[in-house]
Amino acid sequence: MKHLLPMVLGTLLFAATPLQADDAALADRLGQLESETQVLRTELQWLREHPVRLPQVEAAPVSMSAPAQTDEDTYTFDQVQAMMTSTAKKYAWTKGDFTVTPYGFLWGNMVYETERSNDGDTTLYVYSPETNGDKAFHLSAQATRLGIDVAGPRLRIFNCAPSGGKVELDFFGSFITENKGSVLLRHAYWEVKDDDFRLLMGQTWDVISPLYPNTIMYSVYWGAGNIGYRRAQLRGERFLKFSDTSLVTLQSSLNVDVVTDFTATDDDIQGDHSAWPLIEGRAAWTVGHRGKGDLPTTVGFSGHIGEQVFDTTIATLPPEFNARTWSCNADLNMPITETFGVHGEFFTGENLGAFLGGILQGVNIATGEPIRATGGWGEVWWDWAPQWQSNVGYTLDDPLDSDLTAASARIYNQAYYANVIYAVTKQFKLGFEVSQWTTLYKDRTPGESTRFEFMGKYGF
Repeated sequence: MKHLLPMVLGTLLFAATPLQADDAALADRLGQLESETQVLRTELQWLREHPVRLPQVEAAPVSMSAPAQTDEDTYTFDQVQAMMTSTAKKYAWTKGDFTVTPYGFLWGNMVYETERSNDGDTTLYVYSPETNGDKAFHLSAQATRLGIDVAGPRLRIFNCAPSGGKVELDFFGSFITENKGSVLLRHAYWEVKDDDFRLLMGQTWDVISPLYPNTIMYSVYWGAGNIGYRRAQLRGERFLKFSDTSLVTLQSSLNVDVVTDFTATDDDIQGDHSAWPLIEGRAAWTVGHRGKGDLPTTVGFSGHIGEQVFDTTIATLPPEFNARTWSCNADLNMPITETFGVHGEFFTGENLGAFLGGILQGVNIATGEPIRATGGWGEVWWDWAPQWQSNVGYTLDDPLDSDLTAASARIYNQAYYANVIYAVTKQFKLGFEVSQWTTLYKDRTPGESTRFEFMGKYGF
């Protein structure tokens, strides 16, 4: 005590002594520290009052398909960085304020189909037996996927929101022989995101129709009722939390107007960029508690509007013509219990080839007119054991018959499917799926095929 008393008195004396002019820098530093401390106290108090939903690492096995984008996935980059540290620390590396985490899937699939489909390794539609009705066996590793997640520093210009990004590749790019698959760019973007907003620039999933069936097939029933793909965009999102049980998500984006029709089938007609961007938007409402273990329901409505330009030397068409593209869509994700739920989507629109709708037909080459189409998909999922998951669904794409004139035009495409997925470990999953496909043609024999697929997927 005899040594403590002089120390306390000295400290009080120092605190009471006025600062001199040459101590201005010290005063500024003390003021900055006090300000930062107040900010940290405010953030801590907010976090205590607004608990957020964190991913469950020990959850039941999830889908083998491309991950669906839902309104519930509104995690901050601080949370992402925490997950990186806890679950992938030995794989991540840092450079200054950036944390880079590599990831990937070693993905192989084996398929037997009773009639050939386009393109076999994955199925978009079934060929007519008049052109190719043989049985086929396929074995592929092109779905193997590699990527990196980047978690960066907070940006003052965006209210100190965390920044980050992603780059992801697979091997479904153009190739001549199947064992020489080339690289396909899936995602490449940067973003700034917190609990209130998100700003993104680069290539990633469309804003419209953001859900995906829980299939083990790489193509997730594109061309058969599931529309939406990836494209370069500038996207803004706003998350409005009206209460603990009500969240509204507003999304919009400016996109490149990708043209897929006739790119490799006809040298007499080619697509080109329009003078204005393709616009997408979505509004979604999430109802129910959003904390850990809760089961909120999300319903969304989305759409797009745009224009495509075509240059042609076909005598029956003008040298250059424009074709409008638009869609109106709805999506629903409704978990009923922790192990059972339903989800699905509906769409209608025209010139949807670039969105993998209209059975990949956007414009009628004979008339230059857009092709209208309506469809969607629905699925029931069930985690019937800790390591076992099953999914049963139906999907349909139905272009308007009168908009199609060629005998080879596809006028109807549907599929029923059921699968079972077994998680050998959290990283290694096996799956088996049976699907029944029917594709109708304008003036050809329908294509009908039963597809059996086995999948092995190892993630890291």
